[in-house]
Amino acid sequence: MAIGTGNMWRFPRIVAQNGGAAFLIPWFIFLFTWSLPLLIAEFAIGRGARRGVVGAFADLIGRRYAWMGGFIAVTSVMILFYYSVVTGWTLKYVLASLGGQLDGPGAEQYWVDYSASVWQPLGFHAVSVLIGAAIISRGVVQGIERANRVLIPLLLGLLIVAVVRSVTLPGAERGLRFLFNPDLTLLWNYRTWLEALTQSAWSTGAGWGLILTYAIYMRPDEDVVVNATAIGLGNNTASVLAGMAVVPTAFAILSESDALDAMAAGNTGLTFIWIPQLFARIPGGGVFLPLFFLALFCAALSSLIAMIELATRILMDGGMTRRRAVRWVVAATIVGGAPSAVSVTSFENQDWVWGLALM
Repeated sequence: MAIGTGNMWRFPRIVAQNGGAAFLIPWFIFLFTWSLPLLIAEFAIGRGARRGVVGAFADLIGRRYAWMGGFIAVTSVMILFYYSVVTGWTLKYVLASLGGQLDGPGAEQYWVDYSASVWQPLGFHAVSVLIGAAIISRGVVQGIERANRVLIPLLLGLLIVAVVRSVTLPGAERGLRFLFNPDLTLLWNYRTWLEALTQSAWSTGAGWGLILTYAIYMRPDEDVVVNATAIGLGNNTASVLAGMAVVPTAFAILSESDALDAMAAGNTGLTFIWIPQLFARIPGGGVFLPLFFLALFCAALSSLIAMIELATRILMDGGMTRRRAVRWVVAATIVGGAPSAVSVTSFENQDWVWGLALM
C-alpha cells in the first residue's frame, strides 16, 4: 500500500490521542510481530491462488474456511464505506487550498464548519467513489499509478519540508518531547495496545486483503518478503514523519495545556487543522499546500481504488460481470458511507469498530 491517509491523517490523531511516545512502543512491536507476517502471508496467498480473498481461502485451505476470507472482505468493505469519506475530505481540501480558503488561523474553524455540514461531505464522498469507479471501469488504473510515481515522492518531499519547518518552530520542542519521551505508565492501559495494533494495520495495510488482491497480478519471481518489508518500514516511516509535522506545530502555536487538551481530544481533523497552519509558516506555502493535498488525494484515491477492486473481485468470483459488480459496489459504498459523511460521531464509531476488526 502506498503512503496515504492511514499515515498522514489517521496516525497523527491516534498517536496524539494515546499519549504520544508511549504509543510508539507497542506500535513498533506490532509492526514486526503482526503486520509484516500478515503482509508476507497476503502476498504469498494472493500470488498462489490468483483469486480474491474469499476464493483464495477456499482454494488454498478448503471451502469450509472460505468464511475467513469472507470476514476479511466484509471488514475491508465496511472500511471502504468510510474511507471514501476521508478521500472526499482530501479532495475538498485540494479545492479549498487552491481557493485560498485555508488561511492559517482560520483553518480550525474551516474544518469545524465543513465537518458539521451535511451536503458538502456527502457530495465529496460520492464524487470520490464515482471517480474511483470510473478509473476501474475505464481501465485507466495504470495512469493513476504512473501519476503516483510522481505525486507520492512529491508528497513525501513536502512532508519532509513540513517536518523541518515544524520542528524548528518556537515551542516545537514540547511537541517532540510528547512524541519521543514516553510515559511508560501508559503502557498499562490496554487501549494503548489496542490502538497501536489497529494503527499498525492502518499504517501498513496488513489484514485488509488489499495486498492479497494486488498479489494476484504479481510475477512469480517477485520476492514477497522484500515487498512486505518495504511496505511496512516505508509506511511506518511516513507515519512518524506525519506525526512530527502535525504534533510539534500544535504545541508551537498553542499553550502546552491547550496543546495537550487538543491531543487528548482525538480530533478527527487534526491533520486538516494543523497542516494548513504549518504551511502558512513556510515560504511559498500557498503554492505547496495545494500540491500537498493534491498528492494526498491521489494517494487516498489509489487506496480507494484498491478497496473498490477488492469488493468488485469478490462479486466477480461469484459469477458477476465486472461492469455489474462495479455498479453494485459503487451504489453500496455511496449509501453505506453516507452516515459517516454526515456525522463525525458515526464516522468515529465506524473507525473504532472496523479498526478492531482488522485484528
